[in-house]
Amino acid sequence: MSAPAPDFLPFTRPHIDAETIAEVGRVLASGWITSGPKVQAFEARLSQLFGGRPVRAFSNGTATMEVALRIAGIGPGDEVITTAITWVATANVIQAVGARAVLVDVDPRSRNISLDAVEAAITPRTKAVMPVYLSGLPVDMDRLFAIAAKHGLRVIEDAAQAIDSRWNGQRIGSFGDLCSFSFQANKNITCAEGGCLVLNSSAEAERAERLRLQGVVRTGHDGMEVAEPGGKFNLTDINAAIGLGQLPHLDAITSRRRALADLYFEAAARHDLDALGIELPLPTATTGAITNWHMFQVLLPAGRLAGGRAAVMQALRERGIGSGVHYPALHLFSYYRSLGWREGMLPHSERIGRGILTLPLFPAMADGDPERVCAALADACKGLLR
Repeated sequence: MSAPAPDFLPFTRPHIDAETIAEVGRVLASGWITSGPKVQAFEARLSQLFGGRPVRAFSNGTATMEVALRIAGIGPGDEVITTAITWVATANVIQAVGARAVLVDVDPRSRNISLDAVEAAITPRTKAVMPVYLSGLPVDMDRLFAIAAKHGLRVIEDAAQAIDSRWNGQRIGSFGDLCSFSFQANKNITCAEGGCLVLNSSAEAERAERLRLQGVVRTGHDGMEVAEPGGKFNLTDINAAIGLGQLPHLDAITSRRRALADLYFEAAARHDLDALGIELPLPTATTGAITNWHMFQVLLPAGRLAGGRAAVMQALRERGIGSGVHYPALHLFSYYRSLGWREGMLPHSERIGRGILTLPLFPAMADGDPERVCAALADACKGLLR
């Protein structure tokens, strides 16, 4: 495949400012490049962001969820309910700790986990619910935690995409149970790779700290103890320096993404995407939910398009526009089929997984870019509809 043209518009592009780049250089020159004072400073800033709750930083947002499951006491014989429309890591970590991922269908409009389906899937073996906030859109948090309280369940929030999203004015992560965020390269703020886990107590935070580095506890100059096995999940000071440089821009990033989403809705109306069978994301969610617009995703009428979604993506690329797929319905991957999942079991997830398309959205986009994207999308679909 040839390299994209200089004016190619990718579906996302991280921005690292000059001061942050310089700070990374200073960290490299300091000689302390693994976990150290920058990680501690990053955790302190994140704790402030989440209302003073304990926070521990990790090498990625998959490790945070695995550690959260272990802190919640989830293991063999247990069930954890989650969604089929998510990055496969969400279900993989449940399987990795020996539990069973119980996949349920999504709401067809929000594309988030259906709380009706959650309630219907609860059994005596259910120990936790792991909601995913697709594109940063929270579920009905009041109902989620009411269900959890009624059935004595832990809630492990896969908020990988939801930094600065809100529920009833409260920032996601500032309340609730165990809440996991990702700072991977495509997220609203990034460490290049990284994540954090928001916890409920100092005891949980201390255990998370142990589990992220082989379960080791050090005392004095030479004391070392290991009470349980852990992983190798620590964030480096290099990554933390990037995160510290990103956090002050969070409000501006969220504001710009919201403005671009508004421009998308206006352009979609001008090009009559609805008449082509293209479904837009919710402009607002159920009462109380405010998204950070991590992604702007449309749902294509894939079955009516010659060549399906791939043909649309190719047509957009030929017009200098990148796009992405987030996500296929994970219960149809071969591993999950081997566990008994089949086509037809989660119809909303399957329809969304076949047709969902992520359009470009990042703060450095020009105001005219959503118009350009919607025009190209409309032209592509008109040429492919059958």
